[in-house]
This record gives sequence, structure tokens and C-alpha cells, in this order.
Amino acid sequence: MQELTTAELRPQAGVGLADPPDFPAPAVVTQSVRTQSQTPLRRRLLAATWQSLRAGACMLGEEADHGRLLLFSPVFLGAGSAFWFLGGSDFPLVASLLCLLASAAAVFLTGPSRPALRASFMALALFAGGMLSAQFESWRASTVILDSSVTTTVTGRVERREGDGSGRWRYILAVTGTEAPELKRPPRRITGIVRGADVPFEIGDIITGRARLTPPAGPALPALNDFSFGAYFDGIGANGFFYGAPEKLDAQVGPQAARWTSDALLEWLYRLRSSIGDRIRSILPGDTGAFAAALVTDERRAISKTTTEALRQSGLAHIVAISGLNMALSAGIFFVGFRMLLSLFPGVAQACPTKKIAAAGALIAVTAYYLISGFGVSAERAFIMMAIMLIAVFFDRPSISLRNVVLSALIIIAISPSEVLGPSFQMSFAATLALVSGYQLWKDRRVRENAFPKLPIIRPVAVVASFFGGVFLTSLIGGFSTALFSIEHFHRLTAYGLPANLATMPIISFIVMPAGLLAMLLMPFGLDAPLWKVVGFGLDLVIAVAKTVSGWGGDIGIGRLPGWYFAMAVAGFLLLTLLRTRLRHIGTSIIAISTLIVLLLPVPRPPDLVISEDGSLVAVVAAEAIASNRENPPDFIFDQWQRALVLPTHDPPKMLDGPAIPAEGEDRRVRLSRDQQNEASAAMRAAAAGGEANRFSCVKKAWCTSRLGNGHIVTVIDNAAYLGPACDTADIVVTSVRLRFNNCRSGGALFTGETLRRTGSVELRFADSGPEVTTAFDALSRPWMRHRAYDWRNDRFTDSSLSGVSDSDG
Repeated sequence: MQELTTAELRPQAGVGLADPPDFPAPAVVTQSVRTQSQTPLRRRLLAATWQSLRAGACMLGEEADHGRLLLFSPVFLGAGSAFWFLGGSDFPLVASLLCLLASAAAVFLTGPSRPALRASFMALALFAGGMLSAQFESWRASTVILDSSVTTTVTGRVERREGDGSGRWRYILAVTGTEAPELKRPPRRITGIVRGADVPFEIGDIITGRARLTPPAGPALPALNDFSFGAYFDGIGANGFFYGAPEKLDAQVGPQAARWTSDALLEWLYRLRSSIGDRIRSILPGDTGAFAAALVTDERRAISKTTTEALRQSGLAHIVAISGLNMALSAGIFFVGFRMLLSLFPGVAQACPTKKIAAAGALIAVTAYYLISGFGVSAERAFIMMAIMLIAVFFDRPSISLRNVVLSALIIIAISPSEVLGPSFQMSFAATLALVSGYQLWKDRRVRENAFPKLPIIRPVAVVASFFGGVFLTSLIGGFSTALFSIEHFHRLTAYGLPANLATMPIISFIVMPAGLLAMLLMPFGLDAPLWKVVGFGLDLVIAVAKTVSGWGGDIGIGRLPGWYFAMAVAGFLLLTLLRTRLRHIGTSIIAISTLIVLLLPVPRPPDLVISEDGSLVAVVAAEAIASNRENPPDFIFDQWQRALVLPTHDPPKMLDGPAIPAEGEDRRVRLSRDQQNEASAAMRAAAAGGEANRFSCVKKAWCTSRLGNGHIVTVIDNAAYLGPACDTADIVVTSVRLRFNNCRSGGALFTGETLRRTGSVELRFADSGPEVTTAFDALSRPWMRHRAYDWRNDRFTDSSLSGVSDSDG
């Protein structure tokens, strides 16, 4: 049978699909048709791919024409800073500087005919610049962090103070001396809690007293937030509390007269801030006054724990912090009000640029707001952004634009690159970026004519619907944009933040902030009390809404997610918000695919045992609960454990009757007699064998032991006298005592205060091959970690990588 050619198979003119040519269809013809039909399909796929690439190139050119590629400049600058901070060691300064100079030279030498190459060199230069700014900030800080806990007599000057509403005051002191013992490496600035003082000390007072000082806390678990990192760049070298009320000393005339003007100005500002907070709290007592004072001065410690938790669970905690919302409302109210006031005078309105005058007044108002706010991170970010937006009015430029957001981000990263890793910076800019991007999409939409809003009877309804619609969209966009960072840093989400914000935003916008602004303007004349009452009325409504919504529950624990997911999701978020063409949906795809992978992948295995960085708190992690060796574990660490491990249930230890500890635990060098050792060993074995699995059995101030579900026994000792019996009966021994040796004589694993000081918190997972140990720190070469390698006995750093390094080297 003759095989048909391709031309014969091609439809002829005038022949429809229902009237095919008459030809036979044997197997050989069928094979020929299949072979010939594959080529057009492959060609169509290649053509579609080529068209997609051409469309992508066109859209990329459109992004470049609109200047969108420049919007990524803070991304590369911040990435360089983050890369330097997250590195295992300091990068060579010369290498970073040469990379910056070479990249900058390449940018200037590359002509405009090669925009892609030029953009690549510029990104590299920004990355190197971010690394240099991070290194310079580290050198500029040069904070001396206390190496280990100590009780000493501290003398210092009060720089700041903040009360908590229950008679306790938190002071930031500039340390002038220590004694009994005198610290060889004293921190320059500390925070100290004072209880029982009849009258709070004033800013500028010199006080002295016996205090217990501890270094800033490290990560509660590996990969969690390192609080010593923030303390290093805040200049705080130790935290602690005073035993009793400290004594006020007479100020020395000589050093006071020699103080520089800038220090005196800062002291005056802090004194003014403190007096404003005291004035507000005297008019509005309780949580209402503390809430109002926090909105003005950022002093939040006076708000009760119950109200703070209600605000957090309802998604309203952002109101308390002086952030973009507060700055925007204060600037907007002042701008609109001052402009309306000028419009009442026709001669002024016609002869003067009232819009620019109002913008200048609003700039002065937000500057004053920032100066009395305590210079917090969120307040600094909000002030810079509002200042840029108001200055844009002077040059007739759009106030709300992505360029202004990017410019403020560049300024903050250049000044304080360490903030890139903080939740305040990330959540603030994520919300602002999403809102401004959404606003521009809304502004550029195609507007359709609608006759109904033009009717007089419909206009009020349309105005109200537009306002609440704007609040709804703002809350929705802000909530979604910060959800990723809330999961990463706090391991939780708030389910009912949207209705809570919808209910409270009108109260904040129309009652609290306008009345508070007028009250601040009238405070110098003593006429502010009635307006603070109005503020208090509005804040009482906000607190009521917060407590109502928090009663619904909705606090969703997420736990720790893989490290790669956060990086991928942030990259997708940036593409989604910074691009204007359909290329932005690449970011949507990245977020969706990354989230799907996390949901489909098996959940990482939780640790079997977790140990705090000082060894005083140990917990066994079971399927549904976490069992610790403390009846009342410290909230600061234990709350982080419960959120990260998503285990809200706590199983306290079972308390046993036991022998008195030697010398009441005061002398940890005391030795047990052989009979006492045998008695302690027998008691530990009996408690481990007869006790409930995955739960501690404890003798108060002596030891705790637990038999894990896999059969291993862990023992925690509060007194080094029980080290021998613990090593004889347990596979894992933990003690907060800083011992000179790191091994049990029986071969069991031993975690001491000395080893934990260098490794930080520890997670243990038991496998067939043996225990897998994960530590918070692998090396101690970074400036905010190296205090852990300092030996005060020899006055030197024990880590060989730190030999020859002094505090002034940063």
C-alpha cells in the first residue's frame, strides 16, 4: 500500500473539518501522522517559551524605565549587612573595601549601553557597602559585655528611668565604679531594677548599691533571637537588680561642669520625657494612664501584664509602640488642622503656600514627638519616613511613594545596619512597603463611571463605606505583610487581629490621637487635663475591645520553620511589592511554592531535651507537654520554649522528701560522706525507676532526675556536692556550677555552667548512633559573643581566636 505524503495529509482548500479527504488509514499511515504531529507541538512549545522570554525582557525593560530597579538598592545594602552579622567570623576589612572600590569603579566605567551589567556591579557595590557599614557600626559600639554573673557594689549615674506601675523602677546607669569585688572588665552601661525606694531617683543622680548583675541573655534555643546582639548595639553591658534601695550620692561639681553640651541636652530631653509620662499618669491612673503615656513617651513597663497580653493576643500591640501609625496620625492631624486654620484667612491662603507651611509645621511636630519618644527603633524608622514624606511636599513631589520608603530604608540601614535583623525594622518596613505598593495599585486602577455616588443621598453612605473599606484593606494588607515576620520571630499568629483593628482604628484616629495632640500643645499652659480625660475614654474602649477579642482565643502557635523558608518568602515578598508589571507574580509563586513545600514536607523532629544557657532550667520534650525541673520556671525563657516547640502544657516536677543539702547550698565545695553519697545514689535510682516517664522528680535545692521515654536518665543538680551520685546514676548530668572538668567519671555526658557559657543553650536528640547535640554557638569570635570566652581569673580570653583582642577593638 502506498504511503501518503505530508502534502496529501494537509487539508485542501474548500474541504471542511466534517468533510475530510477520502483515503485509507492503515497502520503505516497512522504512524506517519503521529510522527508528523510531534514536530508542530515541539515548535509551538519553543515558540511559546521564546515569546515568554521576550515578554519578560520587555517587562524588565519597563521596570527599568520606571526606575523600579533602583528600589532594590536597600535590599542589597541590607543583605550585605545581614551577611556580615550572620557570618561565623569578622570579614577582612581590606577585602570588603577593595570589593566596594572595584565595584564602584566598574559602575562608572560601564556605559549606559549595558544596563544589566551596570546594575550587577551596582548591586555588588551596595552589598559590599552593607558589609562595611555593619563592621563600622560594630567598631563604633565597642560595648563591654559582662562575662559572667556577679554580685558587686555598683556606682553609676542615672541616664534613663521607667516605672512599671507596681513600685519598681528600671534605671539605665552609666557605671562609674564597682567594688567588693572590683570588676576587671566592667560594663560601661547597665540596666538595674530597684524595688522599695520611697522616691524614685531623678535623671542625673549618682546612686550606689549592692546589685546582682548578669550578662544579656543569649538565644533561649538554638536559632532563636540572641538578646546579647541587640544589647551590644544598644550599649548595654549587663542587666540586674539592686538588693534594697540604693543610696544617692552627692553630685561632684567638677565632672558635671566638664560635661559636653550634647550630653546635657540628652539628659534634659530624658528628664522632660519622664516628667511628661508622670504628668499623664497622674491624670489617668492605672492601665489607661500607662497606655496614654506609652503613646507619647514609649514607656510601656507601667502597663499591666494582663492588658499587655490582651493587646498582643488581639493584634493591637502595634498601637502601644511609637511606630508609623502614631507618627502618621500625629503628622496628618497637625498638617490638616494647621492648613484648615490658615485657610480661614483668605489673604494668607492666597499669598502664601499654605500646603508647604502646614508641612513645615507637621515636620516640627513629628520632630518634637521623636525627641520625647526615647529614640526607639520603631520611632526612629517612623520619624525618618515621615520627615522624608513631608520634605517631599516642599519640592512638590508625591509624599506617598515607594521611592520615599526606599530612601528612608537606605538612611536607617546606613546609620544602624544591625536593625536589619530585628523584628521592629522588618515588620515596620514590610507593612509600609505593602501598604504603599497597594496604594499605588489602587491609584493606577481603571476607574469606572458610577452614577450612584453622585447622588446627594448616596454620598454620606459612600464616604462612610470608603473610610471603613480603607481601614479594612489597610488592616488586611498590614496583617498579611507582617504575618511572615511574626512567625519567624515570635512563632505565632493572631487570628482575630482584623476585627480588633476594624473596631479600634476609628477610636484611635478620631478620639485618641486628636485629643492627645491638643493635650500636648496645651500641656505647657496646664490646660491639658480635660483632653487627657478624652484620651482616657478612647483608650478604655480600646482596652475593652482588646480583652473581648483576646477572650475569643485565636492565638495560633506555629513553631519554628526551616531557615530557608524565611529567606525564600522574604525574596518573594520583595518581588511582589517592588515590581509593577506582571513580573511581580514571580514573587507570589515563590511564596506559594515555598509554603506548599513546608506544608508537604514532614515536620522536623523536635528535641528530646532542652537546656538553658546557664544550666538552671532543663526540660523534657514529650508529644503533648513539656516537663521542666522547676515548679515555676522563669517566664522569659520558658515562654520562648513553649512558643518555639508549640507545647503550651507544662508538667511541673514531682517534689520528693530528701536529705538536707550540705551547708544549705552555700558552699558548693563541700563533699558528701560515703554514706551520704550512697543514700543520694539510691534515692536518684529509685526516683528514676519509680517516677513517671518524661517527668522530673526533685528534691528541693538538691537534684532532679527523670527517665526519658527512650530509657535514658537525665539528672540536674543544684549543688556540686551531688555530682558523684548523679554521674553514677544518670546518662546525662546538667549543673549550673562552673566546674573545671567536663566529663563524668562514669562516661556520662556532663553539661556544666562553664561549658554552657561557651555553647549557649543546647538541644539533644537521641538517635540509634547516639545523642545529637545542637548548640546555640559554634564559635565565639563575634564582638557580641566574645565575652563568653573571657576568664576573669586570668584576665584574658581563653579562645585562641580571640587572643590579642581588646575591648577597644570592638
